[in-house]
Amino acid sequence: MQQTTTKNAFVTGGSRGIGRGIIRVLSDSGYDIAFTYNSQLEDAESLKKELEAKGRRCFFYQASLHEADVAEPVTAQAAKDLGGIDLMVCNAGLTRHNDLLHLEGSLIDFVYTLNYRSYILCAKAAANDMVARGVKGNIVFIASTRGIRSHPEDAIYGGMKAALIRSTESIALDMARYGIRVNCVAPGATATRGPNGVQGKFTEEELTWGVFSKIVPLGRRGTPDEVGYLVRYIASDEARYMTGNTIKLDGGLILSGFPEKS
Repeated sequence: MQQTTTKNAFVTGGSRGIGRGIIRVLSDSGYDIAFTYNSQLEDAESLKKELEAKGRRCFFYQASLHEADVAEPVTAQAAKDLGGIDLMVCNAGLTRHNDLLHLEGSLIDFVYTLNYRSYILCAKAAANDMVARGVKGNIVFIASTRGIRSHPEDAIYGGMKAALIRSTESIALDMARYGIRVNCVAPGATATRGPNGVQGKFTEEELTWGVFSKIVPLGRRGTPDEVGYLVRYIASDEARYMTGNTIKLDGGLILSGFPEKS
């Protein structure tokens, strides 16, 4: 699935893991890229070099998206550097588990601001850019199957992912009048780093590590690139009638309620 014209994508949390896989697939499909990273400058620099070697433009920004007044300005900067955003992928986030009896308010605030608030505000800034330019663009939120199926010690993280899934539907209704489509991807167990920290390359043993070969119906974890393939499809003209949807990408993990721990 290749584009005939260059488009621009802004991906939060793009330097590693799922975000890096998304960027790799999008850049191979003709997108110029801007992305954020939190702390690993070396990962961001190596990704920029990889993309520029393919002939793609690439910009990156350090952004602590859990902090106030970061999400909208960094999205506006990406729009300026790229010359506009056609695809906004909100991906930055961290998994945090909680025990209600020992839960601290600071954890609630951190998970909310990073995994929910920043997504909505990045989407807002990107949508305003799209509307101002008359672009029928795409917004894709990366959620989790934890927002669909409950797990122990997951009230806050899973709850925020569930909120994101629900918000996708309302935002899709709001943006439909502008031709902007809004969808959500909910990955399940996904491998993020291969041998010796190498990203994007996995052996069969790594993908089936631990309990995953037993509890995932397809017998393994997913890969970041596979999330990227789905994001690419959602943003393509082939999916132009799709909006307000959440698509699971979990190898069937939660179909029958398998626990994540055996």
